Amino acid sequence: MQQMMNGAVLARYNFFEWRQVPVPRINDSEVLIKVGYAGICGSDQHIFTGEFHPRTKTPMIPGHEFAGTIVETGKKVKIYKPGDRVVVDPIIPCGTCAACELKHYPACTTLKLLGVDMNGGFAEYVAADERMLYKIGPEISDRHAALVEVLSIGFHAINRAGLKQGDTVAIFGSGRIGHCIAQAARTKTDNTIFMVDILDNRLDIARNAYDNIVTINSREIDPVDFIRDQTNGRGVDIAFEAVGHAHPVENRVHPVRGCIKSIRGAGLVCTLGLSDDPAPLNMKEFIWKEAKIIASRVSHGEFAETIRHMSAGYLKPDTLISAEYFAGRAQEAFEVLEKEPQNHLKILLKLS
Repeated sequence: MQQMMNGAVLARYNFFEWRQVPVPRINDSEVLIKVGYAGICGSDQHIFTGEFHPRTKTPMIPGHEFAGTIVETGKKVKIYKPGDRVVVDPIIPCGTCAACELKHYPACTTLKLLGVDMNGGFAEYVAADERMLYKIGPEISDRHAALVEVLSIGFHAINRAGLKQGDTVAIFGSGRIGHCIAQAARTKTDNTIFMVDILDNRLDIARNAYDNIVTINSREIDPVDFIRDQTNGRGVDIAFEAVGHAHPVENRVHPVRGCIKSIRGAGLVCTLGLSDDPAPLNMKEFIWKEAKIIASRVSHGEFAETIRHMSAGYLKPDTLISAEYFAGRAQEAFEVLEKEPQNHLKILLKLS
């Protein structure tokens, strides 16, 4: 007889239902994980409202940011055993496209994610292949472990940008990804980080949490002029765009262009914001600096790096957590995020 568990099922778009569903059956290379905590991602919010349709179809169990304890292993699993606490890298590349042949898995043309393209971690149990697992020690709490995935996106971004000691940084966007970039960047450079946003409460979190950070509300101050002034006209070494859907501000350029205007000659812009809106650019400004612009998507093996820094106490995961809900109240948590996005960075769902 199939065992049952509780899960936050997206029964239809904009409606979660806490109900009994079958416990996943694992294959020989998979493990069954009892989920401790799961984080709500911006992608989960898009799934909730139906913006990922037809990629995601209801009913489904979202959740790609989660951690837990192994309770069962498949016959071919060698490295892990019941009782191990793990985080799960949700990325599932196809392995055969041009990007995968180069082992550049984040650029896989048919990339799938656990919790997006198949049921994920908003349930008491989830199955995952052992190749997707990273072990965590007792120094990392269950709550913090659920943040390894999103923090790894920050580490992937700074690695893509080649950030090094002594670099100055500008981060346009003080949402969850902007904060993850700031935390990752602080493990590499102790020089100035400028963080730009239009929401004072998010900037306040950054100013109180991180050393040598300068926050800029672009409604009040032109961030480009301010950054140029503070760097004696030089500009920063690297600028990250983590805004996505930008809210226009009068007399201010689009954040992507702001990044280009804020970097030094031969500087670099790294874009992460997922927006469907075109970004108006003046290519002369970009070419004149002979700058570089690159993109960063998800992560590429940075889980180990993130776990190492979290274990050593170099990261500040509590800074990201704005609220915690029992998973049976997933509907309420998502409604709060829809109504009050400015008041939250990361909401966690507690499963155990």
